[in-house]
Amino acid sequence: MSTQDLELPRLEPWLRKHVPDFSGPLSAEKFAGGQSNPTFKLTAGDRQYVLRRKPPGELLASAHAVDREYRVLDALRDTDVPVPEAVALCEDDGLIGSMFYVMEHLEGRIFWDPAVPEVNNAERGAIYDEMNRVMAALHSVDVEAVGLGDYGKPGNYYTRQIGRWTKQYRASETEPVADMEALIEWLPEHVPEGEEKVALVHGDYRLDNMIFHPTEPRIIGILDWELSTLGDPLADLAYQLMAWQFPREGGIAGLEGLDRTQLGLPSDEDYIAAYCQRTGRSGIDNWPFYMAFCFFRIAAILQGIKKRAQIGTASSAEADSRAIMVGPLAALGAACIP
Repeated sequence: MSTQDLELPRLEPWLRKHVPDFSGPLSAEKFAGGQSNPTFKLTAGDRQYVLRRKPPGELLASAHAVDREYRVLDALRDTDVPVPEAVALCEDDGLIGSMFYVMEHLEGRIFWDPAVPEVNNAERGAIYDEMNRVMAALHSVDVEAVGLGDYGKPGNYYTRQIGRWTKQYRASETEPVADMEALIEWLPEHVPEGEEKVALVHGDYRLDNMIFHPTEPRIIGILDWELSTLGDPLADLAYQLMAWQFPREGGIAGLEGLDRTQLGLPSDEDYIAAYCQRTGRSGIDNWPFYMAFCFFRIAAILQGIKKRAQIGTASSAEADSRAIMVGPLAALGAACIP
């Protein structure tokens, strides 16, 4: 057991006061994942919980918003979107050194490789269809009804996001990347026109942010809501498909070079068609823009990890391997520019 970054003697009295039916003794183990926000498994007696905290140290403005994560988990508890139960939020940075929240610990499967080698073709296809189904359910949530009508800022989602991630990228820039400069120049000039659909978007909707039932191809919990906001749901769809373009080797595994049909996995076109059918869309225009935007955004996020690795505040040993992906992902994004 590791208690890295957690002061249990200070944490335990707070948990006893704010977590229903809490009983010790308390122990903690840091999860290997949770790249942005350090994440711990708490054990107290026969109960287990998960704690997510902001990383300690100097942080980029608006990053690591664990209070937003907690709010969206709490709002979704009675919807068709499966999430862990939000248990308690501590906004006092002074208690253990940064804000944190506690949520339900779910027993299930997390698939780290999008090729899902652990299962057969039939289940592999069912897993991907379940991701598609739950994404459509997420984008169908009535945000006003669940109290998230003010969860995003007014104005065009892409204009806001491009501005935000350009600013974040500049704040963590370590050396010039020509492809990022090309994207920063091209994207603001090519935001699709017209009235965009506004929905709750996850912002990091990918296979390894989902907990599946122990034996069924059914999602029981969507994790890592730090980047969620109100915006265009096509950003989630493009982000998921973008991740499949990644090379097999590197900080983030993708599906590049694999025969998807042989594995029982859908093509991009089939996955998009299934999503459109579930959400009542006739099709999607300007697809290259959405893909370029997603590559730009993930490259900017990884640049932040690269910067934190340099100054020693990155929360995972995988930070260096992910940081080297900034250039290759920016190149994939630039390749989407028509």
